[in-house]
Amino acid sequence: MNDVYSGEVLVVGGGPVGLWLAGELGLAGVRTVLVERLAERSPHPKALGIHARTLEVFATRGVVDEFLENGIKVPAWHFGMLPHKPDYTRLATPYPFLLAFPQSRTEEILERRAIALGARILRGREVTALHEDDESLTAELVDGSRITARYVVGADGAGSTVRRLAGIGFPGVDGTAFGFLGDVVLDAPPPPGLSLHNEHGALVVAPIPGGFFRLTGYDAADQEPGRRTVTLEELQASMTRIAGTDFGLRDPIWLSRFSSATRHAETYRKGRVFLAGDAAHMHFPAGGVGLNVGVQDAMNLGWKLAAAVQGRAAPDLLDSYHDERHPVDADLVEHTLAQTALLTAVSPAGRALRDLFSKLISTQPAMAMELAEKLSGVAVRYPAGPDAHPLTGTRVADTRELLVEGRAVLLALGGNELKDDAGALGIDVVDDTLDLPEITAALIRPDGHIWWATDDPDPVPAARKALHTLRTSFRP
Repeated sequence: MNDVYSGEVLVVGGGPVGLWLAGELGLAGVRTVLVERLAERSPHPKALGIHARTLEVFATRGVVDEFLENGIKVPAWHFGMLPHKPDYTRLATPYPFLLAFPQSRTEEILERRAIALGARILRGREVTALHEDDESLTAELVDGSRITARYVVGADGAGSTVRRLAGIGFPGVDGTAFGFLGDVVLDAPPPPGLSLHNEHGALVVAPIPGGFFRLTGYDAADQEPGRRTVTLEELQASMTRIAGTDFGLRDPIWLSRFSSATRHAETYRKGRVFLAGDAAHMHFPAGGVGLNVGVQDAMNLGWKLAAAVQGRAAPDLLDSYHDERHPVDADLVEHTLAQTALLTAVSPAGRALRDLFSKLISTQPAMAMELAEKLSGVAVRYPAGPDAHPLTGTRVADTRELLVEGRAVLLALGGNELKDDAGALGIDVVDDTLDLPEITAALIRPDGHIWWATDDPDPVPAARKALHTLRTSFRP
C-alpha cells in the first residue's frame, strides 16, 4: 500500500486527547488527519472520572450536556485514598463534582464530534518514521502509506512513538510500586463506593456499565516488578488479603497491572512536533486526573496550532504551549507522586502519616479546598506579564457558550464601539462582562482563559489599545 494523505495537522493517537484536539482543529477549519494504531476503539472504560475543569472545557464548546445526562455526580473525591476527602461542592464552578463517566463513552462522543467537524480518522495505522523539512513533515506508516502535514502532534500515550522519533527526552523515575485493576462480575458485591486501606494494601470497588465492577488498588504482598498482567487467581488472592473476601469475583473482561513509573517530557515542542496527554507526562493513576489534564493540553494547543496554520499568529504563540502547559503538568507529576506515597503507605509509620494528613483535610478548610482545586483542575492559571491585570491567565468558569465557535471574545461595557477593531482580528464582541469581578473589559482566549483585562471605568480606549497591540502577534 502506497497511499499518500495530506493535511495541515497530523494527530497521532485516537484517545480522548487526540480526538478533542482533532475536533478543535476541525472547528477552526484546519484540515486534520488522525491516525490510531488500534483498528477499533477499546471497549474497556479505562478512565472513569471527568473533573470540573474538563466539564467547563466541554461546556465551552457546547458538548457537555451528553456527559451530564449520562454520568453520575460524585460530590467529593479522594487524595491518595485518604479517609477524609476534599469536598467538591464548594468549588467555584458550574460543575462542583466529579462526573463518573467511562472513557469508552467519552471517546465515542469526541470521535463523533471530530468527524462531524471534518477530521479524517485512519484506524489500524501506526507511524514508523518522521521526516521534517522547512515547510512540513512526512510520516511513514507501517503499511507503507505516507502522510504529509505542516505539524504533527503526538497524543499516542506514555509509550509515544512520536516522542521517540522526535528525540524528545522523557526523564523521570522508574516504577517502585505496582497496582492492579480488574473489571469483573461480583456475586457478593460490597456496599457502593467501598474504599479500603490497611496494612495489606488499598482497594476501591466501583460499578461500571454492563453489570460489572472495577476492582483497583495496591497489594503490598504482590509487588513483583516487570509484570504487566494479573491473573484471576492473583486478583482473588489480593482481594482476600486486603478485604477478607474475594466478593465472589468471576468472569473478568479486563485484567491489568500498572506501575508508579513517573516521567515528564523535557519539551512539549520540537520543531514541527508537539506532545500532548500521556505522551508528555506519565504517572500512577492517582486521583483520576490523567485524561483530564490531557484534554486540557489539547484545548490549549488547538487554537494556537490553528492560528499558526492559518497565518494568524506570530511564531512565539506556538512556543507558549510549552511555556503554559509544562508547569501545569509538572504539578500533576508532583501531586500524583505524593498520592502514590500515601496510597502505598502500609507500614505503621506510613499509616500514621496517612491519619495525620487525613485529619488535616477534615480540620483545615483552606487545605482541603486547595487540594480540591488542584485535583479538579480549576486552580490552573497561565503566566502573565508583570503589568497585567491580576486576573490575566485565569479561567472563566462559565462562558455561557460564548466560545462555541472557537473564536476569542472581547467582553466590554460599551463594547459595540469596538466591533470593527475586534472584527479585523476575528474576535467577537459582547457588550457585557458576565459579572467578572472588578473587570470592565476582558479579552477571553478561545480556550476560556483571560488574555487581557482592565478595571478602567472607561474601558473602551484601553480595550482599543489592547486590540492594536494584539495585531503584532495575532494577525487577522
